[in-house]
Amino acid sequence: MNRLLSADFPRSRILAVLLLAVLVGLAVAPFAFPGVKALNVAAKILVFIVLVASFDLLLGYTGIVSFAQTMFFGIGAYGIAIATTRLGATWTALFTGVGAALLVSLVLALAIGLFSLRVRAIFFAMITLAVAAAFQTLASQLSDWTGGEDGLTFKLPQWLSPSFEPFENDVLGVTIDGRILTYYLLFVLAVVLLLALLRIVNSPFGRVLQAIRENEFRAEAIGYRVVVYRTLSSVLSALFATLAGAMLALWLRYNGPDTSLSFEIMMDCLLIVVIGGMGTMYGAVIGSVLFVIAQSYLQDLLRIAHDATSGLPWLSALLSPDRWLLWLGVLFVLSVYYFPTGVVGRLRSARARS
Repeated sequence: MNRLLSADFPRSRILAVLLLAVLVGLAVAPFAFPGVKALNVAAKILVFIVLVASFDLLLGYTGIVSFAQTMFFGIGAYGIAIATTRLGATWTALFTGVGAALLVSLVLALAIGLFSLRVRAIFFAMITLAVAAAFQTLASQLSDWTGGEDGLTFKLPQWLSPSFEPFENDVLGVTIDGRILTYYLLFVLAVVLLLALLRIVNSPFGRVLQAIRENEFRAEAIGYRVVVYRTLSSVLSALFATLAGAMLALWLRYNGPDTSLSFEIMMDCLLIVVIGGMGTMYGAVIGSVLFVIAQSYLQDLLRIAHDATSGLPWLSALLSPDRWLLWLGVLFVLSVYYFPTGVVGRLRSARARS
């Protein structure tokens, strides 16, 4: 266990219980939470865990503010979509798409890093924002390859197809099909990638990144090439974000500009990092679960509250499902107020004081 978690234990009993509950809940989601919506929510959580963890490697561990994360996320999704559209629904197409997407992300991340990381933080953030916006526009205009605004709908290999049923009988009351197999493929990928990120941030390389975050000039003074380390951090973050995009495409079997390149996804990542706790990979897990569940079910809860308070017109109007974004914002403000260091930071500090 020490080797598996890279010696980065939760350091809080409550946090350990929460993480275990999330792991078990996601592992048994197809059986414990039947229904299309519940499975979609669980799959989205898995994708966001990897995406947010990759963003936290930049923001929380290295102190780099970048708005290009969704660009690499979109590259991963488009890699799968374009490859399967051009080469057919084969495993070769999937691996080709992922490989090509990783190569493109590697080149772009190196270019952005080497040309931009020497500038001040705010200017680097603006450069990444401009590049991400340009890439979104490019994806919309290259309709021959990307499908333009309509995006690309594609098929996956037979084992991942919803029509594929390997067993004649149900398992624990659930029909096992390609959709379930795809979900467990995402589950395994999310666990492996998160463990890999835990290994990276707890390695000597990760310690240097944290030293750069705390005091860039001191890290430079003691002999570390700050630009090299920051560039490597950007590249690693981009590659993990690309894999998260590939996971999204596998689940949706569709990709378009608004699906993976939207600036709203970037804002969601930022909110989740703040809610979960910056500089803690576990924060990506807790934050993703809280945010995605709130985003997915808040309207349903408001609809119930709206109907229950129909006798009080002013309260019923305030609890209207159409105002779910307002209440999501209120929940975010409250979480930041009561958990300024994120849920993980608060739980760890409470454990340290006890």
